[in-house]
Amino acid sequence: MLEADRFSVLKGKKVGLLTHPAGINRKGVSTIDVLKGRKSFKLVSLFGPEHGIYGNEKANQPIDNKIDRKTGLPVYSLYGKYRKPQPHMLEGIDTMVIDLQDIGVRSYTYISCMRYTMEACFENDVQVIILDRPNPLGGEKVDGPNLDPEWKSYVGAFEIPYIHGLTIGECAVLSKQIPGWLSIDPKLQKKGKLKIIPMKGWNRKMLWPSTNLKWIPTSPNIPSFASVLGYAMTGLGAQEGSFSHGIGTPYPFRLLSNKHLSAARLKQALENLPIKGHDFKIVKTSHKNGNPINGVYVGVINWAELRPTALSFYMMQISIKLDPSNPFLETQRSELFNKHVGSNAWWHALTQSKGSKKGPNVAYFLKKWDRENAKFKKMVQPYLIYR
Repeated sequence: MLEADRFSVLKGKKVGLLTHPAGINRKGVSTIDVLKGRKSFKLVSLFGPEHGIYGNEKANQPIDNKIDRKTGLPVYSLYGKYRKPQPHMLEGIDTMVIDLQDIGVRSYTYISCMRYTMEACFENDVQVIILDRPNPLGGEKVDGPNLDPEWKSYVGAFEIPYIHGLTIGECAVLSKQIPGWLSIDPKLQKKGKLKIIPMKGWNRKMLWPSTNLKWIPTSPNIPSFASVLGYAMTGLGAQEGSFSHGIGTPYPFRLLSNKHLSAARLKQALENLPIKGHDFKIVKTSHKNGNPINGVYVGVINWAELRPTALSFYMMQISIKLDPSNPFLETQRSELFNKHVGSNAWWHALTQSKGSKKGPNVAYFLKKWDRENAKFKKMVQPYLIYR
């Protein structure tokens, strides 16, 4: 859409670009290549999120600044010494273009990277232009716990539900318009210059396959749309306890195994859960280290009735039933766990389950989060780009 308008919003600008490998146009050309060498504006510098501009950096590993061999431009890492662009990084540019493909899940770090970049740009009088992209999970489903304020972090930049139903452009609009969404002087938040380049042809009912676009891996463990669905469904449930969710196999976030249960017994336990929209199949495969794995593949047969995060919370309940001493009481991990889940009420329920054979009442929390999410959907309605 930016190119279709002949880059008019960039005319005469000195541009910084925050992007990654999934930042491509419909023809598969990277945004870096689309922007470099244009005569009406100048691409001055590149900025990389977690995994870097070429997506080949490991998760949770600091990345250094460097010179891009391909373009000769400086590449500033926003997942190294700094998560937020520093003033010296913004020198020489007056516009920051952000082109990141998000996956619609609160703990995925690209919306955090966008937020910190917006803050720095607003503080340094640099315009922000967001090239909007589809939420691969669609724009209608909102699910899971909201983030309690004290757990704001790089895996929880906004007080939003775990499955938020927003595009990255809509997250940016909300960040600009709602007090407190950015951690900067409210006057600078209000004064900050933000422009969204909206998509053409996308609507809120569309999941990724409906876009007819090719999925480009957004990070090493999200190689496909199948793994996007898996991240939403099992990403929280295997952080603690006794579950693994297929990282290192051909089915990341989709293949469940449990150290206490055979695949057959695990399949039966999952099929007995009071959840809809799934099916479960036993799959034999191998980990990339060569070890054989016999696990249960989490299928999706009805997205409309499926509650993406429900499975994760029932996985936690199963972990407690299998280990009444409660694997969630490892205090050295509890902070990271809470940064991802974000709910004090759920953590309290988990930690009160020591010695219990039942674990927390998941159904109670699902109903509670449903009510809260209905309020969230109503609150964001006026700010949505796609109605």
